[in-house]
Amino acid sequence: MTLSHGGRTIMRGWWPDRATAERKFKSWIGERGSVDGARITLTDEADGGRLLKAWPDGDR
Repeated sequence: MTLSHGGRTIMRGWWPDRATAERKFKSWIGERGSVDGARITLTDEADGGRLLKAWPDGDR
């Protein structure tokens, strides 16, 4: 999972269990989503970096 701001990576996290990663994704939105310009993405690194979820939806 990646938290970025202005196209720069601010924070990264990795969890081997998808359920845990999805809980963390929601947690990061609640904790960091109010930062103007924040973008949070959840990718499956085992599947070649396939995007699973992004917040906010769509490109910013």
